[in-house]
Parts: sequence; C-alpha cells; structure tokens
Amino acid sequence: MPKVNSSITEKNIGEHPLVEITATVNGRLVSRSVPNHYRLIDFVREELHLTGNKEGCGAGECGTCSMFVDGVLVKSCLMPVQKIMNSAVETVDDLDRDAGRTVLQQAFHKCGSSQCGYCIPGMVMAATSLLRKMPNPDREQIKEGLGGNICRCTGYQKIIDAVELARDVINKKLPQSMLEENLAEPVMGARTPRLDAPGKVTGAIKYAADMELANMLHMAVLRSPHAYAKIVSIDASAALAIPGVEVVLTSEDVPGIDNFGVFIEDQPIMAREYVRYVGEAVAAVAAETSDIALAASKLIKVKYELLDGVFDPHLAMKDGAPQLHQFAKNNITKHTKIRKGDVEEGFKQADLIVEETYQTAKIEHAYLEPEAGLAYVESDGCVTVHSPSQNITHHRHALAKILGRPINKVRMIMSTVGGGFGGKEDMIYQGMLALAAIKSRRPVRYVFTREESFIASAKRHPFSIQYKMGLKKNGKIVATKMVMVSDGGAYAMSTPGVMNKSAILGPGPYQLENVWVDAIGVYTNNTPSGAMRAFGAFQSEFATEAHLDLCAEKLKMDPIQLRMVNLMRDGATTHTRQKIDRVLAVDCLSAVADLAGWDQGVPNRHGAGKETRKDIGQSGIRQSCTLGTHLKQGEKV
Repeated sequence: MPKVNSSITEKNIGEHPLVEITATVNGRLVSRSVPNHYRLIDFVREELHLTGNKEGCGAGECGTCSMFVDGVLVKSCLMPVQKIMNSAVETVDDLDRDAGRTVLQQAFHKCGSSQCGYCIPGMVMAATSLLRKMPNPDREQIKEGLGGNICRCTGYQKIIDAVELARDVINKKLPQSMLEENLAEPVMGARTPRLDAPGKVTGAIKYAADMELANMLHMAVLRSPHAYAKIVSIDASAALAIPGVEVVLTSEDVPGIDNFGVFIEDQPIMAREYVRYVGEAVAAVAAETSDIALAASKLIKVKYELLDGVFDPHLAMKDGAPQLHQFAKNNITKHTKIRKGDVEEGFKQADLIVEETYQTAKIEHAYLEPEAGLAYVESDGCVTVHSPSQNITHHRHALAKILGRPINKVRMIMSTVGGGFGGKEDMIYQGMLALAAIKSRRPVRYVFTREESFIASAKRHPFSIQYKMGLKKNGKIVATKMVMVSDGGAYAMSTPGVMNKSAILGPGPYQLENVWVDAIGVYTNNTPSGAMRAFGAFQSEFATEAHLDLCAEKLKMDPIQLRMVNLMRDGATTHTRQKIDRVLAVDCLSAVADLAGWDQGVPNRHGAGKETRKDIGQSGIRQSCTLGTHLKQGEKV
C-alpha cells in the first residue's frame, strides 16, 4: 500500500498529504511523493512531465487521457494515483519504445487522421488496445473499439481508415510501403501529409497546457456567482496571506485602458464595478501550485449589491429594462438592416403567404482542449503570451492597450489549437495572464477546467427568427421578410459581425426582388455569445431553407423544383446590390440531386400516405442512422 506523509496539516491551505508512489512507466521504474488527491493523469503530466496524453473533460467521457495500466486501457482522469502502485503504465509518449512511430501512428499520419490533434493520442491508445485484443477487426468493430473516444474535428472517417490501414499492414495484407509518403502524388485532391501530424500522432506536439517554464506560477480565477450585481468591495487579504501566493489581481491592477472586444470594446479583463453574467472573472490568483491558487481564490471576499437582470432579448429591448451598457440604447448591440424593393407591394401580389417563427439554441463549442495559456516577461521587457488564440493580431493590439505598453513590447504566440471552431477568438483570459506575469516577474500558466470552459466561454448565438414569405403559384418568391433577434449576452464579442453575416446570407442564393431583413443583436445577462462555425449564417440560412420546405409543402411542389425556380442565374443582382457575372447554383443543385438519385415529390408524402421514397438506402448513399450497435450476432470487441 502507498505510504501517506501526514506531516502536512489543514493549516497549510491548498496543500495536501503526500503519498509515495512506485510504478513502472514506459518501461522505467519511477518513485515519487505526490499529493494524495492526484489522479493518474496528474501523476504522469505534472510529476513526470509526460504530456503526450491530454485531459479534455476530467470526467472520463472524451478519452483523450487514455493510457494502459497493466495492459488494460483506462481513462486516467478517473483513476486515483494510488491504484497504479507497483503497476506498469504505458502512455502515448513512448508507445513506439524509442523505435520511431508505431505502424498505427504511421497510418494515422498517412491517412490525415489528425486535424487539431488533441484527441489523437487517446485515439491511438484506444486503437492500439483494439488491435492487441482483436488483430483483424472489421469496420464496425473498429467503431465500437473507439466508442469511448471523442473527436470534434474529423468526423471519424479518416481515423477509422487509419486503423484499417494499420490492421492490414500488421497482418501483411498490405506492404509496409503503404505507410510511406508518396511525394509524386498531386497536392490537390490527394491526402497530403500534414507537417504537424507526426507530433500529433505521438503526443510530442505541445499545446498551451503542456508548456512549462522554470519557476512557473499557476493561476486560478474567482468568478461571479451572480448574473447581474454591483461590486461593492473586494477583500483579498486572506488570499494574500497564504504561503505560496504571489499575486492577487483585480481590475484595479490594470495599468492601461481596460476594455477589449472584436467589434465593440466593452469588456474588461476582470469585472469592473459590475458583474454582468454568471462566470465573469472577478479576481485572479497566481501561486506556487494550482491547488494553492484555487484555495486562495476561494478566500477572496467580494461584497455584491444584487441587481435585477434581463435574460430575454425581446424584454431587454423594451423601455425600462435594465440597461447593461449605457452607450447601447435599449440594450441593442447591433441592428443590421437590408431593404430591397417594396416588400408590402410584393406581398399584395403573392398567391400564397407563409409565416413561421424559428428558434435556434445557444450551443457550446465543446472543443476538446480547454482554454489555457502561458505568459512571461522576456529580458528586454517584452510580455509574451502563448495561447490557442484564433485572432492573435487583434489580441496583441488589444493587450498592448490594456497593459499600457508599446506594441513592440507585446508578443502573442498562437500555441497549437486543440479545436476552436470560433470559440477561441475572444481574449477572455490572456490579459489576466500577462498582468500576473508582469506583477510577479515570473512565468504564469493558466489551464481552464472543463466546467470553467463551459461557464466562461462564448457560445453560438441563439436566434429567434420571424419569417414571412410571399410566393406565386408557380413557386416564384415575390417577397421575403426576416426579423431576427439574437441574444448576444453580456458583452458584444462577435455579435456585430454575426448580425451582419446573418442578414447578408440569410435570404439565401435566390433571386429576390423584394427583401426586408432586420438582424438585431441584444445585450442580456446571459453568457456572452461569440463566433462559431458559419458565424451567423447557420441560423438565418437554416430558417430560410426550413421555410422553403414548408412553402413547398403548401404549394404541393417538390422542394428542389421550388429552389430551381428561385436560384440566382448568371448576371443576377443580390439583395445587397452586388452584380454577379457567373452563378453555378443551378448546376450545383442539379448535380447533387442526380448523385443522390433524388425522388421528386412533395416533402410530406409519407404523412399523406403516399408511396415510400425511392432515394433512401441506395448503393453509394450513406445509410440512415439507426440506434444501437451494428455488430453481427455473436461478435465482440
């Protein structure tokens, strides 16, 4: 049994009793005294500095932390360190036993299986486990074998391809040369190996949370439990008194202009005077260990005066609603308008008018890499921040202003991004990191927990879209009116850009003579909304295409035929007055319909008791999703 050193008492806040652990890790015997709350992932990453395996969720859901203990695949974020006493541990860092990449890792490289790469070490470990137990799995068995691992980028197809390739090379069904790069292949239309793939398939590449520097401090952040409140006072004396705490920061420590934003500079790096959403940063602590920093942050006393918040964007626009930012009348962040032709006259000419309201939800990006960063001050006084920022040029200029330093004394380095999807465009923590490094004169690292990432990061904008469309009997659209209201949350972030794009692209690629579009972004006391894939176009185009299907149903018309009637042709003028010389929309839709074997007819034929569609389940067409496993009877993984 592990021995526990009980000399540490509860008076040492943020410290824990130590436990002595002896284990064989990657073929090497190691013995360490570590805090007794450590998990296997902490032991390997923080104590042994083997950072190939990642932590994505801390709850055993994503599989990025997968390792072998005595030959059994485990989720290391769930395993107490005491469980590995006298055991053999294998991590991805030395899976090849110092002989170069394994066949499986080479196959992952060859097939282009890694995009952001954060999930890949765990995928490699899970696939290795599968091939050790089952040397010749079929594709469905591979899917089952990887079922405990999540990828947010690739769609899994190339990962499964890689496992199939490795299987066939190992079983000598294919030659070893199939793993080699073919430099004679064309770049376009071929799987060109990524330059960063070797580091991703082996776990060697460094993400921000993997970076370490000598004398490094660790950061924890105190966040608001209230959606809307005035900050009356902040007392950090108890936190500062803890041994190991070097710096406690609040908005009062910002030397420059304390605001940032992609379009509107309305957000402080830590709450100033008011907190405007649950999870907003209020104070930050930098300490010798992450445990001390977290314990100290909980001792900071904040006195709040609670205020009535507003959480519905429609209510936020009403007179008398709480005003979140004094410069934004009726809490409107951005109102984008498009007007073309005479919409009311168009509706008068219509044979059919269809109205509907569409709602889209706030969505978490769920990138597997939680936010993280490392900041330090170089010998010439230049403040350097490593973080997976998707907008480093903007961040650099904003940070220089916040820190009150010339731009040549601020450096932003984009670390390897473990998934972003737009969610890492906003500078929600880099300012705190830089300021802590300046104040402490030491490097400072900050790694979000998954819970912290959920509560503090921006989400996809939720929309409410009132749609009204007028059409002739032949399907020709004569008028379109869209009124879109979106919850931008407590700060603007990317809301103005999202409103612009939702308005511009919302009516779709159709030749429309009469168009009315309002896209209104609104401040509320909800978590801020920011950039996410499609950047506003997803929400508005979803409504347009759903509405066209509804119109096709009411016109008893094939939905593709309805679109063909209205698609732009050569020489079209868009609803934003842009003249387009060449338009391939008709050719594109025709080709897709042909490839799909599209079975023409009204969209609601099934509900009307008509014959079953003939374009489902054809050869070469992806099968419909069904619940449960696809393994054959008697098969196992």
